[in-house]
Amino acid sequence: MKILVTGGAGYIGSHVLKALLKAKHQVITLDNLQKGHLKAVTGGEFIEGDLADKKLLNQIFQKNKIEGVIHLAADSLVGESMQNPAKYYRNNFNNGINLLEAMVKNDVKNIVFSSTAAVYGEPKEIPIKEDNPTQPTNTYGESKLFFEKALKRYQQIHDLNFISLRYFNAAGADPEIEIGEAHSPETHLIPLVLDTALKIRDKIYIFGDDYPTRDGSCIRDYIHVNDLASAHLLALKALANGHKSAIYNLGNGAGYSVKEVIETVKKVTNCEFEVEVSARRSGDPAVLIASSEKIKNDLNWQPQYSELEKIISTAWKWHQSGGFN
Repeated sequence: MKILVTGGAGYIGSHVLKALLKAKHQVITLDNLQKGHLKAVTGGEFIEGDLADKKLLNQIFQKNKIEGVIHLAADSLVGESMQNPAKYYRNNFNNGINLLEAMVKNDVKNIVFSSTAAVYGEPKEIPIKEDNPTQPTNTYGESKLFFEKALKRYQQIHDLNFISLRYFNAAGADPEIEIGEAHSPETHLIPLVLDTALKIRDKIYIFGDDYPTRDGSCIRDYIHVNDLASAHLLALKALANGHKSAIYNLGNGAGYSVKEVIETVKKVTNCEFEVEVSARRSGDPAVLIASSEKIKNDLNWQPQYSELEKIISTAWKWHQSGGFN
């Protein structure tokens, strides 16, 4: 199929792009390169542009027989979203509506949406299922939830079909070490710990060690970025085959604590480094673990990188390679 990928130069987007290319799809990547890397675009056609540009969007759809869209372009820093909510509503919601309008105008019916576990807010039960209440505690999660609600309306009014994928903690890197995680600033735990192992950082902080968990530190669900990518391809194929619109969680189903992540990094890298316990961060739930049974049952999604050590090993190889530098 001919697929438009928005945000395809980003961390997750570039892995989705590579998986699409391996599956012999024709791909057009649209990215404004504010956070993405041109080196991460491993093939297909690349267009530098922004979803705020309605004229450009219409040109892309008019010139190409796009058969499906994978929408990953977004701002995704929780802290920033609480300092600058307008940026998140504008980029994650308003610009998303521009994309949907261009799809409707050009009769493109299928979209896979990169959503987030942040739509749930404080979980009411663990593991988190798709029918759990959605009460986001930050603007980032809210902007994604608003777009999910828009997708439901566009499905109802314009017969636009969607699958929304709610990610938990994306981690790891392409095992071929061609692409990987390279954020600036970096906020994710595993690359921060790896930077500490490489002496790029002086120490790693544990924000709170008095949570009601097995070792006192927060527990999170880590999913390898290639497993995320495979889910996008399955979702795209399902929509092309007439699958009804749906929402799916994407997680490992197994939680790992901050302390366990740090110890696994030490084991994988064979490096010792300083670890310091600091105060809890406001709004950090003790445990966030996904139930991904629904997508496994519906789309036969099977993660290939379930073990934390394997996830970290791929990320470590990428970090050692120097990334895109």
